[in-house]
Amino acid sequence: MSSSQTLPEASPAEGTAAGTSSGRSPESGSTLGHGLKQRHLSMIALGGVIGAGLFVGSGAGIAAAGPSIVLAFAVSGLLVMLVMRMLGEMSAAHPASGSFSVHAERALGPWAGFTAGWIFWVLLCVAVAAEAIGAATIMLTWFPDTAAWMWVALFMAVFCGTNLASVRNFGEYEFWFASLKVLAIVAFLVLGGLAIVGALPGTDAPGASNLTGQGGFFPNGANGLVIGLLASIFAYGGLETVTIAAAESENPVRGVAKAVRTAMWRIAVFYVGSMLVIVTLIPWNDPSIKDGPYAAALDHLGIPAAGEIMKVVVLIALLSAMNANIYGASRMSYSLVARGEGPAVLGKVSGGVPRRTVLASSAFGFFAVLLSFWWPDTVFTWLLNMVGAAVLVVWGFIAFSQLRSRRRLEREAPEKLVVRMWAFPVLTWLAIAGMLGILLLMLRDGDTRVQLFFTAGLTLSLAAVGLLRQRRAARAASPTGPAADRADAPVAGD
Repeated sequence: MSSSQTLPEASPAEGTAAGTSSGRSPESGSTLGHGLKQRHLSMIALGGVIGAGLFVGSGAGIAAAGPSIVLAFAVSGLLVMLVMRMLGEMSAAHPASGSFSVHAERALGPWAGFTAGWIFWVLLCVAVAAEAIGAATIMLTWFPDTAAWMWVALFMAVFCGTNLASVRNFGEYEFWFASLKVLAIVAFLVLGGLAIVGALPGTDAPGASNLTGQGGFFPNGANGLVIGLLASIFAYGGLETVTIAAAESENPVRGVAKAVRTAMWRIAVFYVGSMLVIVTLIPWNDPSIKDGPYAAALDHLGIPAAGEIMKVVVLIALLSAMNANIYGASRMSYSLVARGEGPAVLGKVSGGVPRRTVLASSAFGFFAVLLSFWWPDTVFTWLLNMVGAAVLVVWGFIAFSQLRSRRRLEREAPEKLVVRMWAFPVLTWLAIAGMLGILLLMLRDGDTRVQLFFTAGLTLSLAAVGLLRQRRAARAASPTGPAADRADAPVAGD
C-alpha cells in the first residue's frame, strides 16, 4: 500500500445492504491508520468529560440553580449516559470514523448521515474557534503586551501540525492533556472532600449550612433548576469523540465497549461529585462563583495562587478540546467524503492521515476566529447560535438510529451486540422524550430560544440538501432513470 492513496470505492451491493440509495457503503472500508493504543483511548474517554465547560461554564449554572445544580447535573448526566450507551451499542457493532453519521446513514438513509455529519463538523469547527479565542484570552493575562491573534495563530498551527503528522501524535497529546485534567479534578475532589469532613488543616466542616441556607436547596425555584439543567446539558459535549477515535485504535470493539461501560462512574465522580463539593463548601450566591467556581472553592480553602492554578487547568482543557475537535472534525468530514457526501478532492489519505480534511477543518476554524475579530456581534454570533443546540440534534439522530439498527442487528448479526442498550426500547424512548423536553425548555428563555431557531434553520437546510442528493442518487441508480435512458439511447451514426 502506498503512502498516498485515494478513497476506496464501495460496491453497490454494500450500499444496498446498508440501506442507502446512493450505492455507497457507509464507510465499508477505510485507509486510515490504527495508531491509537488502548491507553490513548481510555484516557481520551476519561478526559473527554472534563472540559472548560465544567471548569468555567458551570459557574453560571450554580448562580442560577443554587445547590440544586447537583440535581441538574445528575439528571442531564443520566440522559448523557443513555445516549452514550446507544452510541456505544452501534459503534461496537460497526466501528467507523464517522461514528453516529455512519449509523444514521445505515438506519435512516443517506440524508440523515449527511445532516448529522455536517452539523457536527460545523459544531466542532466553531468550537475550535471559541476555544482558541478562550486560550488566547488567558495568555493575554500573563503576557498583556502581546496580541490575541498571535496566540490564536500559534495554537492553530501547533494542533493542525500534530493532527497532520499521525493519529498517534493526536493520541499522545490527548493522553497527557487528559492525564493533567484528571489529576487536577481528582486533587480538587480530595481536597474538597477533606475540607467537608473537617480533616483539612485550617478549615472547619461546613456541614449542610450552604446546602440548606441562603434560600434552601432550590433558592430560585423551578426556573433556576431549568436554567441550571440547560447549562449542564451542554457541558457534557465532547463525549462522542471517543467513538470516532475508536475506529483508529488497535481493537475498536473492545475500546468502545470499555469506554462506554465506564461512562457512568466518570460522570458521577467528575461532574456531579465536583458540583456537590463546590456548593457544600461555599455559598451558591458567592459573587466569585460566576467567574470560576473551582477557583472560588480553592480560594475558600486557602490554596495559594488558586486563581492562577485554575487558569493553567482551564488553558489545558481548552487546548485539549482544540486538539480533539480538530481531530474529530477531520475524521467526520473524511467519513462523509468517503461516502460521497462531500468534496472528493478532500478524500486523499497520506500516511494513514486524511491531511486535506485536517487542513480544511483547521482553516474553517481559523476563519471563524477571523469572523470574531471582524464581525463579533453579527456573523460570529450567528455561528455560535447555529451550533447552540446542535448537540441535541446529534443526540436525536443517535437515538432514532439506535431504534432502527437494534432490530436489524438482532435479526442479522446478534453476535455484534457486544454492548447493549439497557431496557430497550423503553429507555431509548425515555431519552428521546428527555431531549424533546430540553428543546421545549429552551423556548422559555430568550437567548436559548434564538439558539434553538438558528440551529433548527441549519438542521433543516442540511436535511433538505441531503434529501435532494439522496433523491438524485436514487434516480441515477434507477433502471428507468436518466442514466439508463442515456445508456439506451442510440449512438449517433448507428
